[in-house]
Formats: sequence, structure tokens, C-alpha cells
Amino acid sequence: MKKWLCVVLAAMMALSLVSLASADGYTIRIYSNSNDPARTQWVIDHAAEAGFTVSMDNNTVISGDTAAIQAANENKDGDLIFGLNETRWGQLLDGKYENLSIIDWTPSWADEVGEYKYDGKAYGLVVQNVLMLYRNDEFGTNGEELHFEHWADIVKSGYSPWYRQGKVGGTTNANINSAMLYSFTDPESPAGGISVEGWKTLWAYCAGGTFTGDSYGIDPLIRGDVKVSTMYSSSLYSKIEDGEVAFPDHPLKGTLQPENWNIVKIDDGTYYIAEYIGILDNPARSEEETETVKAFAEWFASAETQAAWSEEFDSFPCNTVAANEVYEGEIPVIYTLKNCSLTTVPGTDMTYAAYVAAHSAEWTNIMSNLGFYWQDNSNAPAEPDWDNLDWATLTQKAE
Repeated sequence: MKKWLCVVLAAMMALSLVSLASADGYTIRIYSNSNDPARTQWVIDHAAEAGFTVSMDNNTVISGDTAAIQAANENKDGDLIFGLNETRWGQLLDGKYENLSIIDWTPSWADEVGEYKYDGKAYGLVVQNVLMLYRNDEFGTNGEELHFEHWADIVKSGYSPWYRQGKVGGTTNANINSAMLYSFTDPESPAGGISVEGWKTLWAYCAGGTFTGDSYGIDPLIRGDVKVSTMYSSSLYSKIEDGEVAFPDHPLKGTLQPENWNIVKIDDGTYYIAEYIGILDNPARSEEETETVKAFAEWFASAETQAAWSEEFDSFPCNTVAANEVYEGEIPVIYTLKNCSLTTVPGTDMTYAAYVAAHSAEWTNIMSNLGFYWQDNSNAPAEPDWDNLDWATLTQKAE
């Protein structure tokens, strides 16, 4: 995976000489949910090397896709937005956010990102999906292979405790919920387009799972605290490699060739998202400054820069040239799984990703109003009386 990194960086340096001609000292204001401190600093530092000045908050200031897009909408000072996912991008391009619109833009590498684009508007950066993982050693299934029809089958697998998230919000948490609810879609249901059985099953997932206090599920799996867990694809392999040092007692072994762990085989597949980049319309920006923003976007989302980003943060680029460069043509299995987000929801003409976008606010309200994802099982709320719930109220945001 590290082959040709020096070539990539050399190409970036060459490209930076071109970008210098476009940069005019304008500070480019970026909003993103792909903004942990390391990623944010990487963008700032490498942009400076390429001749750009950028302003970007890390996730100690703005955390999550909802916070990022709301901040951009409220502040009205943005030049560019990257990250989010199809749910948010669909809402953004449909005009949900009154102060945000995306200008027309077609970069030179537009044909390299395949289906991951809103033509003339926004283009894919990285592909993410959520994964269900398990230990198959003495801390897990003792050699038994886990194979589910649906994600929600974890609740009847017999392999507890499993890790589950400890809050409703967050991009990764939302994607896990989307995977869990996939087999329960019901366009006629007043419960946010999900059958009541789906919400009962998700409650059972909360009740039978354990929140360990970790931000993501890979650490408790490495420690042996849980037998089954969830994790997003980006950083999975590096987390496992780092875990051998951080948790030496009984770490997960093997990355591309797992030894004492594996991916749960799920017939439905998994829920993918792609993160995109688009240029915000900013009336306060001059034409010359807009060209500077375009030049930055052209540079940042190019194959060269995205290959370097992928090498640094263990992510999978939408750009096929970058992906082939980084993985030398051998695509990891975690990126070859069936993508349930692109299947059509029965009874509709919508993909599941579009269905999620249409109902995500209702789902958040339902989970928040009913008290899903408590942190301490000993203080779990009482299970709802599923036969006597007012879904018209529960789908609305609490006062």
C-alpha cells in the first residue's frame, strides 16, 4: 500500500507550483465533518505547501456532519465544504439549507470518480462503509463463522456482549442505524417509514449491547471486551495494527489477512456512503477569489492528493486512479461488499440512501424521544409500550 508514495508526493509538489499561480492570499474557509485534529492539520499544512491559505475548524469546535452543515448555513462565510454523505448532499443540493448553494464546477479529474458525483456540482473524495466485525478466537466465537441475513440478526446471534454506540448523533452512528433498519422499511408506516418491529429490534440491539465508553467499536473488540462490534472502514486496518502495541494482551492479528477476527457475512451487504467536495456560493467573494477556491478544490480532490490522503489516513479514494495507485490494483475485501444503500426500497422508486435522507430527521427524533442509546445498562429506560405509541408526536423534535 505504501508503494510509490514518494512519487505521489513528488507529483503533489509539482502540482503546487501550478497552484501558486492561482492563489492570491485569499483565506479559503472550509467546513467539514472529516475534521479530526490530525486531518484538519494535514489539510492546513499541505494546502500551505501548495500555496493556499485555508481556515478549517477541527472536531473540538465542529463535530459531525449535522454540526458542520448547520454552522456553514448559519455563518454564511464558507467557500467550500467537503465530507458529509449522500444524505446531507441530497438535502444541500435540494435547497434544504437557505443560506447554502453549490456553484457549477467540473474539475479536470471528474471522469475518474465513477458514479460518485453530482455532475457539475460535487465530486467524491473517499468511500466509507460500516462493518460488523467479530473475534473468532477464545474471546469470541471459538472458530464459528458468523453469517447473518440482516444486520439486525445480531440481536438473536447469542454472541453478547456486542459493542453498541452510546448516543443517537454522529455520522458513523447514523450509518450503523441505517444498516440495522434496512430490512424493516415500510413506506406506509407512521413510525418514520420503518415498521414497529424494526424499532423493537433496534431497542433489543441497545438492550443486549454494551457501550464501553469508546468512540468506536474497534478498541473494545481488540481488548476482548466484546465478541462482536462495529467500525467504519476508514482506519480499520491501521487501528488493528496500532492495537497490537496499545493492547498487547490479546490483540487482533492480521489486517488484509485476518487471523483471529473477521467480517460478519451479511446477505444484505453494508451501508456505504461517499464523502464529496463542492464549492459554496459566497456573494462576498470576488471572481478572482472564486478561481482560487476552484484551484484549491482541483488540487485537494485530485488523484495525487487523495492518494497521499489515503496513505496517511487509511481511507479508500473515490478516485480510481488514486485507488489503483495506493492499493496496487488489489482492492481490500471491505470495499468489495454489497452496497445496500443503492438498492431500491420496495414500494418506492427511491434508493435506500434516498430513503434514509427522506426519513433521517424522523429517525433521530424517534430515538431521542424514546431514549435510545443510553450509556449505562444498569440505568436503562423502560422499554416503550410499542402497541400504544403516538408516532405522529415521536417523529417530531421534542420541545
